[in-house]
Amino acid sequence: MSAHCQLTGAQPGFGKTISHSHRRTSRRFDPNIQRKRYWLASEGRHVRLTLSAKGIKTVDVIGVEAAVARIRARGGKV
Repeated sequence: MSAHCQLTGAQPGFGKTISHSHRRTSRRFDPNIQRKRYWLASEGRHVRLTLSAKGIKTVDVIGVEAAVARIRARGGKV
């Protein structure tokens, strides 16, 4: 599963870890990605979405139907 939110488009950020001696090594900042299942009443089925924590909160506010419409508008498959 890639660390990518279907709704917000959140992706990993890249940077450096700096040790006590100030050596720099590459690291990856992953978003908090969860797989969540929602009931999509208009289609009479469940949909499983890969969402970040912020994306889950957004679905709670705007609703599943509007969230799926946004994902499809971005060209995502649901």
